Amino acid sequence: MSSATTTQILTTPAPGTKIGPVHEYDDEQKAKVKELREYADSIMLPETDSYYPWELRWLNQPDTIPRYIRAAKWNLADGKKRIKGTLEWRRSFKPELIPPDEIKIEDESGKIIIDGFDKDGRPIIYMRPGRQNTETSPRQLRHLVWCLERAKDLMPPGQSSLVIIVDYKSTTLRTNPPISVASKVLTILQQHYVETLGRAIVVRLPLLLSFFYKGISPFLDPVTRDKMRFNPDLLELIPKSQLEAEFGGDHNYEFKHEDYWKQIIETCGIAPDGTRVREEIAPSTPATVSARQSTELFSHDKSASEIVERKEEASSHPAHERSATTNQLVVGA
Repeated sequence: MSSATTTQILTTPAPGTKIGPVHEYDDEQKAKVKELREYADSIMLPETDSYYPWELRWLNQPDTIPRYIRAAKWNLADGKKRIKGTLEWRRSFKPELIPPDEIKIEDESGKIIIDGFDKDGRPIIYMRPGRQNTETSPRQLRHLVWCLERAKDLMPPGQSSLVIIVDYKSTTLRTNPPISVASKVLTILQQHYVETLGRAIVVRLPLLLSFFYKGISPFLDPVTRDKMRFNPDLLELIPKSQLEAEFGGDHNYEFKHEDYWKQIIETCGIAPDGTRVREEIAPSTPATVSARQSTELFSHDKSASEIVERKEEASSHPAHERSATTNQLVVGA
């Protein structure tokens, strides 16, 4: 274990990481992906709506449509129902447009942080209920969603899932979230971030709180339940260099809010109003997946060294070469 502490989180996977799992599709499945995208395009907001660029941005992400048809077990009717429900939820919640200052107080204790990647290149979200610092409110859910969006920002190309580690150290009945809140969290994860949870790991759960998981059990779908692990050997799942030291890793991380906040905001490129400081989107032809997206969709075998090179190249561009409108999404023609 390294003795030197750091206040810097890990934002890229370990060198040599192979991104997984790799999803391969046959011609019939590819046709269903295309048909579901056509359906999603048919129910999109009008181009005059201010949220239209963000809706298009989400639909254009290479993993969006495949995740929904996989979650529906390739049943198109179910896939359409699922993606319609999420589009309606996103229009109301606007998860990618939550201003940082709106949820900053929720972030001050370090109760939810993103730090490191597992052996498949999935970003890790640490949840520590014992660090609860606010009363139950809708803002807590918005903070969680903000963190999910930041984890997605940090996903390397080809990766579409994440790991959640729930650490119950120092958690009491007072700080543990009520079952009503937990059920809302599960609804968001299971219905609107489908196929995004790769693993859910629970560690240091006191006997006093074991009833909590019995209480939320009715809200767990079989897929989520199958991904849950209690007190596993974390080093079997996470490289030692990527795992925080208190769990047996070499990453001797010390949470300091201002350092964490600055790093996550800058790395993910989040503007004060919740938009992006640099991002250009050229809408694809409706009802199609672009050539670039198709390549990424069906060719996911990328190593962490490629990812680091891409990130370093992106960060090396001077500010004047980026979007001239720094606080707004730019939609190309």
